[in-house]
Amino acid sequence: MGWQGFTATTKRRAIIAPKFYYFDVGIVNYLLKQNKLVPDTDAFGHAFEHLMIQEIIACLGYRFSEEQVTYWRTTNGYEVDCIIGNGRVAIEFKSCKEVQSRHTKGLKAFQEEFPQAKLLVVSLDKYRRTLGDVEIYPATEFLKELWADKII
Repeated sequence: MGWQGFTATTKRRAIIAPKFYYFDVGIVNYLLKQNKLVPDTDAFGHAFEHLMIQEIIACLGYRFSEEQVTYWRTTNGYEVDCIIGNGRVAIEFKSCKEVQSRHTKGLKAFQEEFPQAKLLVVSLDKYRRTLGDVEIYPATEFLKELWADKII
């Protein structure tokens, strides 16, 4: 599935090249001959992001939502993995065990143009917490809240 870039920002020029996600993260791993995903590797991080994106798309589909799911990447290197709607929710996925402020740079840049955006990082953190304006969710808690209609 092709996924378009979010382009409604004015302060920073966005890259609009599409990202592609298969419907199943297992298919991607099979095609790449990745039999075992090892934490703290790029492959693990990509699979983690892919899984979370698929859950968001499925949840919106089950709710018959018409909101678009996009990503945001700028020419000067800022990126947010998932934008829901017209900047209503911005989500970054990090497969690390402890999110730090450096992991929120893309979200903070996005917030400059969309101050009303709900900012989230989904990670392998043990506990839910906040880091400034950013809510940090452990992946399992994020999924529970997503499907309970508390995120989007």
